[in-house]
Amino acid sequence: MTEAEPTAETVESPMSVDEAGDVARRVIENTERVIIGNHDAIEHFVAAVLGRGHVLLEDVPGVGKTMLARAIAKSLECSFKRVQFTPDLLPADITGTNVFNQETREFEFRPGPVFANVVLGDEINRAPPKTQAALLEAMEEGTVTVDGTTHTMPDPFLVVATQNSVERDRTYELPAAELDRFMMKLHLGYPDADEESRVLASVVGDHPIETLDPVATVGDLVAARRTTAAVTVEEPVRDYVTALARYTRENAQLGVSPRGSISLLRAAQGRAVLDGRDYVIPDDVQAEARNVFVHRIRTASGAGTAAELVDAALSSVGVP
Repeated sequence: MTEAEPTAETVESPMSVDEAGDVARRVIENTERVIIGNHDAIEHFVAAVLGRGHVLLEDVPGVGKTMLARAIAKSLECSFKRVQFTPDLLPADITGTNVFNQETREFEFRPGPVFANVVLGDEINRAPPKTQAALLEAMEEGTVTVDGTTHTMPDPFLVVATQNSVERDRTYELPAAELDRFMMKLHLGYPDADEESRVLASVVGDHPIETLDPVATVGDLVAARRTTAAVTVEEPVRDYVTALARYTRENAQLGVSPRGSISLLRAAQGRAVLDGRDYVIPDDVQAEARNVFVHRIRTASGAGTAAELVDAALSSVGVP
């Protein structure tokens, strides 16, 4: 740790699956005080958090992508930092830099905003690839290396990035290596008429995010993640995930990587905990496959969309 952040240095005892599921449900219910009408997206988000994954939120401006990240962070009493990605943003603006201390006559590391439990990369595709790449080591290794010195990220560590789905001519496409480090890509969409009316009613006075209280601690999250990691995945389910990934590789220019298969397995573990089970079933895999696989796939011209390919895989591959 390079600066004071909430951590869970000691966990007295492992959580049961029921306790971990209770933590997850409290976070979902608390988040829905701020984000109205996106229950499924919030569930997927929390499954990714339990599965130790990062999340990419893509949608039109103004539908609550940033608020969703803030609400999750506040619900878990996590430290939260926001990085506004712009064309002139430099990698050091994210990771931090060494600064010469006149008093000690030595260089000292000043951590950047990436050193937080939840880091929001807002409109990440507005920065050039070199700047986006500043997150790659942190997302995969949980460390940042500056001038040959490696600094460890807080535990837990979660990157939430947003990008809008318009103004493509003014943005940079995320490289495949970066996309592959996001466990899930989620969409929120516009609310329906009743939901939008409820949103307007909730913000007439103070915004609900300002009065949102934590419902779990950082220690709760660390323990819940450990419980999720211990959820049983039998060989037939592992083979099912492998078969789905291989189907995409055989039918696309770029299919799902082994990292993508691991992400789906971990997301399925998170889904199992949400459903109160200590083992994964094929339904868990199917529930998260689209969110985990689609953004990793590149199809040939005229061969249909990545989403259609994932649907075809789910239809064609035998369920154990």
